[in-house]
Amino acid sequence: MRILHTADWHLGRTLEGRSRQAEQEAFVDELVAMVRQEAIDLVLIAGDVYDSVNPPSAAEKLFYDALSRLAEGGRRHVAVIAGNHDSPERLAAAEPLAARHGILLRGLPASAPLRLGIPSTGEEAVLYALPYPSESRLGELLSSEAEETVLRSAYSERIGALVRQACGAFRKDTVNLLMSHLYVLGGAESEGSERPIQVGGAYTVDAVALCAGADYIALGHLHRPQFIKAPAPVRYSGSPLAYSFSEAGQAKSVTIADIAPGGQAVITELPLSSGRPLAEWTAKGGLAEVYQWLEEGRDTRAWIDLTVHMEEALSMDQLQQLRKAHEGIIHIRPVYPQMQREETEMDRRLPVDELFRRFYSRQTGGAQPEDELVRLFLSMLQDREPGEAAAAGEELP
Repeated sequence: MRILHTADWHLGRTLEGRSRQAEQEAFVDELVAMVRQEAIDLVLIAGDVYDSVNPPSAAEKLFYDALSRLAEGGRRHVAVIAGNHDSPERLAAAEPLAARHGILLRGLPASAPLRLGIPSTGEEAVLYALPYPSESRLGELLSSEAEETVLRSAYSERIGALVRQACGAFRKDTVNLLMSHLYVLGGAESEGSERPIQVGGAYTVDAVALCAGADYIALGHLHRPQFIKAPAPVRYSGSPLAYSFSEAGQAKSVTIADIAPGGQAVITELPLSSGRPLAEWTAKGGLAEVYQWLEEGRDTRAWIDLTVHMEEALSMDQLQQLRKAHEGIIHIRPVYPQMQREETEMDRRLPVDELFRRFYSRQTGGAQPEDELVRLFLSMLQDREPGEAAAAGEELP
């Protein structure tokens, strides 16, 4: 049978207030076309369908539309689990209706695996679908100790016990699958994309804890497509779109696994083209270099994070002209060498806004910057994805 593995759609997510809805709709179109072209029998969506527990209605509509088009009235099974961004109850609320169309929605961790008959091949898949298993969603306190290594060991052991129990239903004449949304030790993170799903490294699972006889282990949470070194095929499909500038230059894809009962999985990576790329520009030659790149048509489709080295203060007019010249410019971060030199000589206890005011005054012969310009400068210094930090241990969908 042919299995398509995807994850970390993050429907409803924006980039500094810019909507990604059109890109996400294009991804769904591309995915549906792939599923039909590649004659996929089973679609696995490994969590973080939404970007928040309370997604906008447009995101929910897109998700349900995607499920309907992928399942095609029960022609193929689609299995979905909740990630750490998703509300488990909300995701699974439509399960009674969805199940009639071969769509399986799982919100909270459970021990029973799913049995899926594949009409096109006459084969059967046994799938253990394990949604994001935090302590609260498991309904357990795994350790009373606060020591991170103790918590990590207890968490990994508990996940391993769940997996072993469920995977006892695997047989030699079935295609045996495990799908989950968690952080496996050894995974490569994309800083700022995968929001943390653990305190420190406590919610970290050893890869061997997942290896209990599955022919393929489909994971979500890390946004970079990758295999994890393990005795069985353990893979993150990655996110379909780049959601942080730390993912600039990453190729996005979905994964296809061809598996026969008792056989080894043959893995193929299919690239995606629907999302706008993210690009980081560093213009050491100042605004002249930026405008040269714009005239050359550099990264015309991209969302851009721009750092520009300046000798003089960047004016509001210059900021507006840059944004008009390329609607994809998200961040404009000026770098002032003189300000950096002077900052080391000044009292470091001075607030940054005061340092900027002094620098601006020197550069302009005594003029004072408008409050709006000061606020803009401060916001650029603090420019990061709201509410996000690099996950401890890793995406992070």
